[in-house]
This record gives sequence, C-alpha cells and structure tokens, in this order.
Amino acid sequence: MAVRAVLRNKSGISGFLSTCSHYGKVCVSPVTVATQRHSSTSPKIKLDFDQSTGVSVMHLQSPPVNSLSLDFLTEICITLEKLEMDKSCRGLIITSKQPKVFSAGLDIMEMYRKSPEHYAEFWKSVQEMWLKLYSCSMVTIAAINGSSPAGGCLMSIACDYRIMADNPRYSIGLNETLLGIVAPFWFKDTMVNTIGHRHTEMALELGKLYSSSEALKIGLVDQLVPEDQILAAATETMAKWLAIPDHARQFTKSMMRQPTLDKLLANRKDDIQHFVNFISKDSIQKSLGMYLEMLKKRKS
Repeated sequence: MAVRAVLRNKSGISGFLSTCSHYGKVCVSPVTVATQRHSSTSPKIKLDFDQSTGVSVMHLQSPPVNSLSLDFLTEICITLEKLEMDKSCRGLIITSKQPKVFSAGLDIMEMYRKSPEHYAEFWKSVQEMWLKLYSCSMVTIAAINGSSPAGGCLMSIACDYRIMADNPRYSIGLNETLLGIVAPFWFKDTMVNTIGHRHTEMALELGKLYSSSEALKIGLVDQLVPEDQILAAATETMAKWLAIPDHARQFTKSMMRQPTLDKLLANRKDDIQHFVNFISKDSIQKSLGMYLEMLKKRKS
C-alpha cells in the first residue's frame, strides 16, 4: 500500500505489505572448533551464515530501493523457509545493502494496470512473507540502516527486535493513507501489538512517517545506534536473545503472536479478494497513475 517516493527504471514503490509455524522446534546450537562462515548470493538477497553462532544475516539487495516486487517477495519467502529448515540456524538479522533505504515498500508496478489474477498472486506473496516472518521460530532482528516506509515498516515490525540507524534523514512508518489506500487489518494488528492502539490510530490515519528518534520514543524501534555500528549492535543483541532456551522463547513468542496470525489465516482468501477488488477500482488506479507521473517528474 502506499508509500515513499522513489522510482526505478520501470518500477515505483509503494507500501503495502505479507508460514512459518515451526514453534516448538528446539534448535540445537552447532558445536564447532573454529568460526565457520558461509555465504550464498542470489540476484536480490545475499545471505551470510556464521555456523559458530548459528546466526544468518540476510542482506536485501534489490536496487535501487529494495521495492518488494512479486519476484523479490518470493525470494524472501524461499530464503526464510530454507533457514527455518536448517536446525543449526537459530537467529536471523535482516538488513539492506542499498544506500539510505531498508526497503521502500511494495512495488507499485505490481499493483498498476495488471490483471485481477496478478493482483491476487502478488497479495498472496505479501501475506506469505508476513506470515513466515511474524511466526518465525528463529530470533529475528531488523537492522534498519535506511528509510523503511510502508511495506518496509511492516517487515521490520514483524521481527522480534528493531535496531535503527540514528540518522534524522531516515524515517519509518505505515503511510498507506497518503496514497488513498487503507492498511489491511493485519498491518494494523501488527502495529498495535508493537506501539499500542492510540499511537497506531494516529499513525495510520495520518499516514505518518517517524524519524528515528520519534520511532524510538513511541516504541516503533527498540534501539538507535550510529549507522556504521548497526550490524555490530544487532550481533550483540542477538547473543542476548540466543542465551534464552529456544523452546521457552519460541513457545512464548507463539503465545503472544498466534492470535494475530490465526486472524489472517482464517480470513486469507477474503483478504486477497478484498485487495483485488480495492486495487482494481478506477479511482485507485487513477491515484496510482498520478503518483507514478509525479515520481517521473521528480526524477526528470
């Protein structure tokens, strides 16, 4: 759903954003004599795994602004699923390799002048990303090293802990209403679970983007650090979370989050159909077209 402005060659960005339900999986920390690091790279994701700590770092690298296209969402989901299946992986840090942006949100071009079938496939992939991340049995930390509007914000608040670069130019929030789009109930529920009802009501109705310091004040992020220290801080924080027995942490996480997950799972088809009906409206398509034209003018 809607969002902050950046336009790539043939794609803009917007900010909608969504199983991994392996709660109860008790991961075993690997026994190693020396640190072993493994890296894998796909077109849009670079994954570094430290076998000695059981921690993976997922670097989002879909230029220019990590817009969440159907292909990118699919790749994220596949990566999350593979990590969940690897019992030696206990923690995941998500960060960006693109300068000044964590993720600019959903790719507007996936929602503009496409078929109803395409809209349905795209929205299902958004749901899937959120379901996998919000229910993930690993410890998940968002290392937010740039702006994170809309879908980027949703990805961040789906994690267990958020560390943001202390830079006044960076912002975060669910700003869908600025494009005339309403955040779906599970966006809203995730934010309520993070910052409470009143802050969420203000944030969603105004489409507010918070500076890093404002985000810390309302609890949208948990910690601010200098940008060049963000991965070090995430690694240090991860060690504290991994010191908790996996089974106890996982069952506690499930107890806190399962009602929110169940609500979408019980209404998933209806949510997809609602999105398709909404995004197909002439008025919404016109609004998206005007937004894209505005971005083109800014770029030129």
